[in-house]
Amino acid sequence: MSLSSVGAPAPLCSSPWYGQGPLGLAECPAGWQGRATHRALVSKPGPHCCGPSTVSALSGGDQAPSLPWGSSCLKCLTFLSNFLFSLLGLLALAIGLWGLAVKGSLGDSWGGPLPADPMLGLVLGGLAVSAVSLAGCLGALCENACLLRCFSGGLLAFLVLEALAGALVVAFWGPLQDGLEHALRVAITHYQDDPDLRFLMDQVQLGLQCCGAASYQDWQRNLYFNCSSPGIQACSLPASCCIDPREDGASINDQCGSGALGLDEDAAQRVVHLEGCGTPLRGWLRRNMRAVGGWAIAVVVVQGAELLLATRLVRALAARKGAAESSGAGGAAAPVHTSRGPRDLPASKSAPE
Repeated sequence: MSLSSVGAPAPLCSSPWYGQGPLGLAECPAGWQGRATHRALVSKPGPHCCGPSTVSALSGGDQAPSLPWGSSCLKCLTFLSNFLFSLLGLLALAIGLWGLAVKGSLGDSWGGPLPADPMLGLVLGGLAVSAVSLAGCLGALCENACLLRCFSGGLLAFLVLEALAGALVVAFWGPLQDGLEHALRVAITHYQDDPDLRFLMDQVQLGLQCCGAASYQDWQRNLYFNCSSPGIQACSLPASCCIDPREDGASINDQCGSGALGLDEDAAQRVVHLEGCGTPLRGWLRRNMRAVGGWAIAVVVVQGAELLLATRLVRALAARKGAAESSGAGGAAAPVHTSRGPRDLPASKSAPE
């Protein structure tokens, strides 16, 4: 009986281990080799990164139906947008790690409690954004519905957290404004202890042209600037409180506020700002609240669009999978017609004489 006259593939050619025994691939017909290779690749346990069309193309089997043109556009948009967001997340992560390394916040904290550093929030935020964006990027590139669902879940978590944060800000807007002066006094007390607080306090005083929380006398709370301090900074103010901290020079004069706390108001107002930063800071927040709200709404809209793209891409992948399974089931149920010639019929046993 010849091998080509059989309607079904030979067991050796259908097996995933074909070609590994005494009989090689050369002994199987070309069409059966492609089907066996495709079956061997698809039947391997574990997740497949590439989609079924790529696996079929690499295996030499029948080409699986590709995504429609609209779904291919969704795939490209999802990949490109998540690629950009993953780069931004990795950049934030790198900046946060660099800041922690420069300030030495992680020097003695391995195995201990996490450092109370604002850079740690940047590290965690960058890590979360990059992880979720990479899941969406790889899910779109490899047509992996599982990664796309993980990406959608991460986006939903971000949206829920942002909604909660916005609701808390709106609900406690009054107490937050009332607590600004208290926060400024805390920053004044720990001005030399925390570089981040010192930087923020200097930027607030320079930008709003103010000094202290309620007045410039609030700097008496600082142990170094207090007039009873034995140090060289006693009765002085930071350079950010000065009216002209550069004094027509290229660099800031750190001693421009020396002895300003010991002067009366008429003499001090010629050198430093007397008004506190509490009232100007509240006015600045009220003026810029619309801009901040607009940026927040834009971020939410972008995240919602990303979620919609991922959801539609998952549906397109599911529809393609269902179409491929239905076509495969129809092909498997089709009857196989074989014709046998007289030479292919088995020889009848001769009757015993």
